Amino acid sequence: MLSDLPLFQIYGAMARYAAESQKVSATNLAHADEPGYKAMKVESFEEFMQRAAATGGMDTTRIKQVEANTPSSPNGNTVSLDHELYVSADAMGQHNLAITVYEKSLDLMRTALGKGR
Repeated sequence: MLSDLPLFQIYGAMARYAAESQKVSATNLAHADEPGYKAMKVESFEEFMQRAAATGGMDTTRIKQVEANTPSSPNGNTVSLDHELYVSADAMGQHNLAITVYEKSLDLMRTALGKGR
């Protein structure tokens, strides 16, 4: 099947990574007014891909969350609203990019095989 090709697995992993980043950012925003809450972030995509390559499967490798190193407010909360909104918008763009490239690559493969849409 076409989706088993490494190219499609990478774009699928990119979409999952962006979705996880969006989820973590939304969680941080939900806890923005909670005293003592420590903001989280996802590991870099490169670290995720290295771990996935070492374990042999991008589908089963979980994306790690780590504590964000952001300054804390007087109540001990480390969530920065500006930063989280930026991360959220960036994750949306990365997800859209991954899905678009995935779909266009599928279209090219179908065309090459004479299947069309």
